[in-house]
Amino acid sequence: MRIVFVGPPGSGKGTQAKRIQRKLGIPHISSGDMLREAVSKGTALGKQAESYMKKGALVPDSLVIDMIMERINQPDAEKGFILDGFPRTLPQAEALDEALSKSDQQIQHVIHFDVSDGEIIARSTARRLDPETGKIYNIKYDLPPPEIMSRLVQRSDDNEETVKNRLAKYHEETEAILDFYRQKTNVKKISGVGSFEEVEERLLKALKNE
Repeated sequence: MRIVFVGPPGSGKGTQAKRIQRKLGIPHISSGDMLREAVSKGTALGKQAESYMKKGALVPDSLVIDMIMERINQPDAEKGFILDGFPRTLPQAEALDEALSKSDQQIQHVIHFDVSDGEIIARSTARRLDPETGKIYNIKYDLPPPEIMSRLVQRSDDNEETVKNRLAKYHEETEAILDFYRQKTNVKKISGVGSFEEVEERLLKALKNE
């Protein structure tokens, strides 16, 4: 089962991917995590990516797709994968589709996480970082113990203006991606609002075409 998750930043894509990967027996592949890991391990592709990142430039789509293809050709992804964070644009979706087709693969399910802008802003601006451990808490849903709460800080990219800018960019790009996939595969929209368990239940039903 080859799956792509589409949704605004803060919609819960990564959380749900982590929750269902064991149930489905396929790996969760986060493009951001994959990129950071490749750089930290000093892989050939990671070194190429790092050269762009050091200059403050975006890593080219072709390089990210090479990393994704390298990852999904590993044994644990033989039965499929959950791709989160990529593609974000129509050219990325087209390039990924072309790369997959060369190895006789295609995306089988696209799950669109539907969460209002107001809810995304509320979730994102409530995120806090523990500078000692690097762990992210959400003071709206996931209060840490008082001794940790006192040292939490808000990341600069979680302020309201930055979140609104991210959402505007997301809306600008996303409909074209969904239209592209609607012509090729099974696209399902689910509400990303509710408890982790409620969203997971909706997600699993969508993947079973219920």
